[in-house]
Amino acid sequence: MSKLIWFSLLIFSIPAHASDDALSTVSERSGFVQTGRYAEVIALCDSFAKAYPESVRCIDFGTSPEGRPMKALVASTSGTLDAAGARERGLPVVLIQGGIHSGEIDGKDAGFLALREILEGKVAKGALDRLVWVFVPVFSVDGHERFGAWNRPNQRGPEQMGWRTTAQGYNLNRDYVKADAPEMQAMLGLVNEWDPLVEVDLHVTDGAKFEHDVSLQVEPLHAGDAELRKAGRAWRDGVLADLAAQGSLPLPYYPSFVVYDDPASGFEDGVAPPRFSHGYFWLRNRMGMLVETHSWKTYPVRVRVTRNAIVSVLEQVAQHGRQWLRVAHEADARSSHPGKLAVPLAYAAGKESHLVDFRGYEYTRTPSEVSGALMTRYDESRPQVWKVPLRDNVQPSVSVVPPAAGYLVPAAHAAWVGAKLKQHGIEFRTISAQPRAAVETFRASEATPAAASVEGHQRMALKGEWKAETRDIGDGALFVPITQPKSKLAMSILEPLAPDSLAGWGEFNNAFERKEYMEDYVAEDVAREMLGKDPALKARFEKRVAEDAAFAKDPQARLDFFYRLHSSWDERYNLYPVMRTDAVPD
Repeated sequence: MSKLIWFSLLIFSIPAHASDDALSTVSERSGFVQTGRYAEVIALCDSFAKAYPESVRCIDFGTSPEGRPMKALVASTSGTLDAAGARERGLPVVLIQGGIHSGEIDGKDAGFLALREILEGKVAKGALDRLVWVFVPVFSVDGHERFGAWNRPNQRGPEQMGWRTTAQGYNLNRDYVKADAPEMQAMLGLVNEWDPLVEVDLHVTDGAKFEHDVSLQVEPLHAGDAELRKAGRAWRDGVLADLAAQGSLPLPYYPSFVVYDDPASGFEDGVAPPRFSHGYFWLRNRMGMLVETHSWKTYPVRVRVTRNAIVSVLEQVAQHGRQWLRVAHEADARSSHPGKLAVPLAYAAGKESHLVDFRGYEYTRTPSEVSGALMTRYDESRPQVWKVPLRDNVQPSVSVVPPAAGYLVPAAHAAWVGAKLKQHGIEFRTISAQPRAAVETFRASEATPAAASVEGHQRMALKGEWKAETRDIGDGALFVPITQPKSKLAMSILEPLAPDSLAGWGEFNNAFERKEYMEDYVAEDVAREMLGKDPALKARFEKRVAEDAAFAKDPQARLDFFYRLHSSWDERYNLYPVMRTDAVPD
């Protein structure tokens, strides 16, 4: 019997609930063909809290731009349903979010199913005694209500679903660090309040057709604190084993081909940058898991697999959570004293690879009569094991030695940078004037703006290095100490070479744009005067003209040679405004 049939039979063996059952979903009552609207989430949140008042609390943690309440269910049978109580009792908190891309809505229906079955004592018995589960059925609530068929054209079911982005056009799973969207700011508030040990983000992947039905990616595993990596690997491997025992074919890496649409190119593992949920939480010394069911499986299969993943996560945390929580707190202490070793802020897989067995289907690659492009066509009736390369030697690609004391944000940028740091729960304070402070500054040797907008930003690629100098720091600047548990997150936001830094997202682009110019006729006079007064400069200029053909042929470069040496040159051009310091300010 094929796994698809086996899972379908398993799902439809669930006892049917009457249509007026307050704790069942539209999806369940339809045989997992449909999914409900957001009004159902609001009603179910209240119904679960009413049916289980000692074990479930329904909360609002934000309001969407279109005015919808952002709902979460807090579930525990431990005797506490609040964040302070969880901290006092040393209970691990599990945050599970569905619908960050609300067309990929498996997590909503699977989460409500899992919650009811757990509360009824059918699965994960006793798990909620030992943890607090915060369940966000739909993160992108406005996107959920942009409802229709074909909103996910590469996905089998449900009949209708929500949209990938928010009403303001944000992709929330690109927003964790920059936190532009009101929804993300609300989520970070929830995260700061509850400080979850683990976060699980429930998705549906696009891509090729193959037999594998789910993939998991966890960090820390390649990245982050060394001891917490061990916990991350144990958590991932435990959930993989549970899913395999329930008939799934789970993968420990994201199944996206190295070369688009070419199965022979194989796969590459890695660490997602922190714009993604599972690339964000390791920077807080917490664990994040990306669950991706496969879009070409039917909706009943995907909901069941997602439900199994949720149950497994809760069982694993119930069993090991207190130990992992202790490791996380020890990682906080280590992060508060980072020392002088380089801190990795980005990772990439090396070029080396090894062959893996991958459960695919027979396929052909032939030119399309429609587009003319080479296209891959799969025969789902003929399973085939592919032997393909996997690149999984993941190593740091960007590492930075932290400042001894911390970062200085000038007063001109203090308000908006401070607001961003506060959203992430990063410590900082306002300082008084620091005349002639010994600092490090970063001046870009290259600043290349992106050709196209990304998430409403013009991203900036920088090259350069930190150098010591003396500068006056005015009243109202911010000091961001490196001695804090979220030191790696602070570095990821403030280090200009980090992939999702404020600078990388183009928030400081003004610093890398020339605003003042010297007219050519003025530059000509200035150059002649400088050449006449400084024989050494004259010799340097003539040597450059003789040896650098490109320079010699570029009139503007020749004039800029002198302009850059003139007192009118903008010394702040290409100077990143944020500074580093090795001394704690008074």
